[in-house]
Amino acid sequence: MKMPQSVLVTLWALLFALSGVQGGKVLVFPLDGSHWVNMKVIIEKLHSRGHDLTVIRASNSWYIKEESPYYTSITIPNEGGFDEKFFSSFVGRMLEIRREGSSFWTQFLLELEIIYKFSDLHEDMIKIMTKIFEDEGMMKSIQDAKYDVILADPAVGGGAILAYRFNIPLIFNVRWTVHGEGHFAIAPSPLSYVPVPGAELTDKMTFSQRVQNVLCYIFTLFQAAVITGPHYKAFCQKYFGPDLDYFSLFQDADIWLMRNDFTFEFPRPTMPNVVYMGGFQCKPSKPLPDNLEKFVLSSGEHGVIIMSLGTIISQLPQDITEEIAAAFAQLPQKVIWRYTGPRPATLGNNTLLVDWMPQNDFLGHPKTRVFVAHGGTNGVQEAIYHGVPLLGLPLLFDQPDNLSRMWKKGAAKLVDIATLDRTVFLQALKEVLYNPSYRENIQRLSRLHRDQPMKPLDRAVFWIEYVMRHGGAPHLRTQSFRMSWVVYHSVDVILTLLGAMIIILFITVYVSRYFWHHVLFRKKIKHE
Repeated sequence: MKMPQSVLVTLWALLFALSGVQGGKVLVFPLDGSHWVNMKVIIEKLHSRGHDLTVIRASNSWYIKEESPYYTSITIPNEGGFDEKFFSSFVGRMLEIRREGSSFWTQFLLELEIIYKFSDLHEDMIKIMTKIFEDEGMMKSIQDAKYDVILADPAVGGGAILAYRFNIPLIFNVRWTVHGEGHFAIAPSPLSYVPVPGAELTDKMTFSQRVQNVLCYIFTLFQAAVITGPHYKAFCQKYFGPDLDYFSLFQDADIWLMRNDFTFEFPRPTMPNVVYMGGFQCKPSKPLPDNLEKFVLSSGEHGVIIMSLGTIISQLPQDITEEIAAAFAQLPQKVIWRYTGPRPATLGNNTLLVDWMPQNDFLGHPKTRVFVAHGGTNGVQEAIYHGVPLLGLPLLFDQPDNLSRMWKKGAAKLVDIATLDRTVFLQALKEVLYNPSYRENIQRLSRLHRDQPMKPLDRAVFWIEYVMRHGGAPHLRTQSFRMSWVVYHSVDVILTLLGAMIIILFITVYVSRYFWHHVLFRKKIKHE
């Protein structure tokens, strides 16, 4: 008797569920803000598979709540640092600098401000870690809990430090580390064709662009030395001794769950313990609430435009807001705009302001034509997943580089906030709306992204449980980071071989000259 297909599917799903680690214990050390948004996706998935999760959070956390049905929390008393007030003032200052233009001096001021603020952030992280290490009761409770794995965001150093202290396998939910982009920490990264994030380059560089790429890389090394080095080095020397290189704690992670893939990233060398889960937070869209669905359907054949600037930028300076609203008002499309500031005077009847939107569901709606976005990794990945072209308004951090990549793939148009007015913004919108190449290119990327044997989130969970089952994954970790620069590039071998060749050449020349002068020359004289 043939078994019905629905029964077979159910059995396979049960077998997959049973293949995991039952009741694994996971200690999570996240970063607040938009980083927490995607960490929470993994936490909820692990919880659904029966794992017990504990999240370490600061008492003034912005997004990370103390109470949750998905995890228990360990709350560390803290003031200042990474909270809403910190980012509101920081973002405001960044926008002021960016509006001054794109000159070298403006860029220098922008980078300098970022260095100072992120140095403050890491200093605050060290204060949190010091409170943990100095609290004997808390340290004992972590030790006694016998966690199977630590899941951490390496943009801050707490997770790596705890994994080393308690000898717990370490998994990173990563795109950025305390030193910059994750690949540069463990994978070969030839600067001739691997663009440094922030340089806004591709894998096809001219000579001048390769010079720019090298200079950008040198600057990232300088940033790492100024921002993270003093804080983490001092902490590790205090608690682990002077011989420990703090960044080796990051490089020793078992698995790197990388929040991108090669529809977004340019082709480059990688490592066996790097698992790509780009778009893991994406999912099929759900029906919109009735009031929003009615508004969308009222757009008719023109469709809708959605605009959202992510979790940390809810509003722009008022004059820019007025220009954007005026541009939207001149379009036949309907607009849904996530915005929490004062209502713009130039707002048209076609624009609906909301303080929150189901972004994924809007992007998956068949009437969505353009996504106006700031260029955060999460939003870009969702646009790729749903095949919606972008009008990019890059503002901070990795956003300009993310949108630059999408522009070079023909899936986005960029507008500089320093030159933005209603005319510029309207022209850019019309180009993305009415030039079919943008939609064709983003939908091609969407097809490539979706064409894979396993969902990215399922792949991430598999590798987390893999580490639990095997108590780590040391067989996948490269030892290259333990080598000195001389050994890694075989400089010692090259010099040894070169020296041997010189010695052999010297001996050959010496013997030849001796033979010539003392044998052939004497025979010649004797013959004469």
